[in-house]
Amino acid sequence: MIQLFNRLANLFPLWVLTCSGLALFYPQWFTWFSGRMIVWGLAVIMIAMGITLSIDDFRRVARMPRQVMIGVAAQFIIMPFLGWGIARGLALEPALAVGLILVACCPGGTASNVVSYIARADVALSVLMTMCSTFAAVVMTPLLTKWLAGAYVPVDTWSLFINTVQVVIVPVMLGVLLNRYAPRVVTFVLPVAPLVSVIFIALICASIIGANARTVLDSALPLFTAVALLHIGGFGLGYLMARIFNLSELSCRTVSIEVGMQNSGLGAVLARSTFPQLALAPVPSAISASFHSIIGSILAAWWRLHAARRNS
Repeated sequence: MIQLFNRLANLFPLWVLTCSGLALFYPQWFTWFSGRMIVWGLAVIMIAMGITLSIDDFRRVARMPRQVMIGVAAQFIIMPFLGWGIARGLALEPALAVGLILVACCPGGTASNVVSYIARADVALSVLMTMCSTFAAVVMTPLLTKWLAGAYVPVDTWSLFINTVQVVIVPVMLGVLLNRYAPRVVTFVLPVAPLVSVIFIALICASIIGANARTVLDSALPLFTAVALLHIGGFGLGYLMARIFNLSELSCRTVSIEVGMQNSGLGAVLARSTFPQLALAPVPSAISASFHSIIGSILAAWWRLHAARRNS
């Protein structure tokens, strides 16, 4: 049964893409998942991340500070400015531009850990970078969004900060505490946690796309182009930056995956709560979840095949 759960969870690009595609034509199938349900869905995802972390994980950061620092710096340097540049270059309408910049300013997502495993990269480093970028996002995401998206609409930095704390720090720390003080509960739920996270990510993305289905179809070309460029650029520039700092091949792959894959669920929730006047602001995050999952999975499969050929 555990193997079945893992296999279903590893198919996360398929579930996200399928649900998002169906939402374009049958929005009523997914728009029931809305409002506070989306916020609670993200909370479940972040708690699921937290229960995989222990106090020892925080200590391990000290053992590889250089790789972690390079990865986190790449996350908050490459993606935000890439998102801003793409939004300006494609002259996106304000709501889509703000949404693209916001998701670009988010930390790495937990899906990157799965993709790092498939790519035979450094999974431990991936987990550490996700953890550190998630905590750094409490400060970096509001500041970078204010700086880069402020030209489009007023950005309430304090509100964005509070929202980030509520949907990131609180549930993640709850998960860490459960890991520390309720290990039996964690042992029971851990096998199904990745699949539950995938289900909620798919529902969040499909709900947002379904609620804006007509506009998404009308703006498909610039929207899809912008999101694709954001993630392709993130994977490529993340790998290049790691190479410039002479990291190992495995570390370069890990940084590439971590930079290229955002916490799109977080971006969607923050966009809804921070920019309620911009109905389309969460849409780039919803599209992002499908794109980075597909691109990351293809890249991971290529790296895995390349490694197998080299070892044969």
